[in-house]
Amino acid sequence: MDLILWRHAEAHDLREGDTDDLARALTPKGERHAARMAQWLNQVLPASTRVLVSPAVRTQQTAQALERRFKTVAALAPDGTVDGLLDAARWPDAKEPVLVVGHQPTLGLAAAYLLAGTAQAWSIRKGAAWWLRCRDKDGQRQVALLAVRSPSHL
Repeated sequence: MDLILWRHAEAHDLREGDTDDLARALTPKGERHAARMAQWLNQVLPASTRVLVSPAVRTQQTAQALERRFKTVAALAPDGTVDGLLDAARWPDAKEPVLVVGHQPTLGLAAAYLLAGTAQAWSIRKGAAWWLRCRDKDGQRQVALLAVRSPSHL
């Protein structure tokens, strides 16, 4: 199974007195970075890829740059957990690749858990994507990091 973790692109900060974190939108720079990353992802993602997105505006906007259908999943919200993310993605048993558009720290914690066996505070840059693959080899499950891409390096 392939699992691609895509952190939303740069978003506006919460304004003073505003408490609705889910309503924060992408900045113009974030929109450009989302478009750049989406272009790369569309070149390499299979058509069968399921796209799962947090309900936050900034993740919705990031995913819209792909111009693919996606499903909004409450478990991927900013206060989501690694278990919630992995359950939504059906890790490691999904038959198709899964792209998750989400938030820190959950994406970094998930990457660390899958690659190092423990949830650590790994940082995934805004707008970046980490591509992980799970496969069985000689009866043992192995997780490999296939790619890390940042929109500023595409």
